[in-house]
Amino acid sequence: MESYKKHPEVRWADLDPNFHMLHSKYYDLGAYIRMCFLTEHGITPAAMLREQLGPILFREECVFKREIKFGDKLTIDFVMLKAKKDGSRWSMQHHIVINDTTLAAVITVDGAWMNTEKRKLATPPKAFADAFDKIPRAENFEWVG
Repeated sequence: MESYKKHPEVRWADLDPNFHMLHSKYYDLGAYIRMCFLTEHGITPAAMLREQLGPILFREECVFKREIKFGDKLTIDFVMLKAKKDGSRWSMQHHIVINDTTLAAVITVDGAWMNTEKRKLATPPKAFADAFDKIPRAENFEWVG
């Protein structure tokens, strides 16, 4: 897949008293696009429940570049920065762009799969790994471990 993007709307409830987007909403946008991709590629909440697996984050970082205001047109993308070949651990990145031209934020997450019953890190089944293999890769993508 060459790219994966979404165009979420800025809602009034997303704003703080200064009339720009709350910092926590940037993180919500990252989680939204990750779950959209997973669901569209068969890793639904029902599939995660059946496999007793859930994604967890070790680190989530947002570098804020520009304010997002009500009425701005947003584009958020999704790329894999690095991953283990078995799909058990990964790093992803999102770029939030305002009105097709202005970079508003860069979100980077490091995560893994956790067995929800044993509460331990786990290797995903082949179907999950195959879906993860479809995530667009960053130009500097690297396999790790």
